[in-house]
Amino acid sequence: MTDAERNRIFESWIEAHKAILFKVARAYGSTHADREDLFQEIALQVWHSVAAFRGDSAVATWIYRVALNTALAWSRKERKHGSGRQDFDAATALLVAPPDRDPRIEWIYRQIAELDEVNRSLALLMLDGFSYRDMSEILGLGESNVGVRINRIKKALAAQLAKEQNDGL
Repeated sequence: MTDAERNRIFESWIEAHKAILFKVARAYGSTHADREDLFQEIALQVWHSVAAFRGDSAVATWIYRVALNTALAWSRKERKHGSGRQDFDAATALLVAPPDRDPRIEWIYRQIAELDEVNRSLALLMLDGFSYRDMSEILGLGESNVGVRINRIKKALAAQLAKEQNDGL
């Protein structure tokens, strides 16, 4: 693959799937600067990996895998370098939807922000309509493990919603 071919493919993929990169960067970056850095890091990793794409899955699935793996590695690196719990708490606040959104959407993003990294990734993939098989491929989990985790996430969300409705929130 020539550099020109790689650049052409990369540009078309990023244009078609930049929402994936934004969503993942938003979910894992704790500040605006972190989200920008992570977006660039994900884009760079996609560029480096274009030649490795074998076509075994859809481009969107493959880009999600690259984006989530890059974000998880970035997140671990950030924690290792002392950002710790404070950054995790800040990241939680970032998943709150903009104020012009439906309050139900804001609520779901707040709940997703409270999940651990793997379940947060699963929730994002679920919201984007990926199949259990695709989620399994992207995250390297067994398909049955994905199903169990998704069911637990749904039950936890339902329980939290019931609690908030009972508390009058």
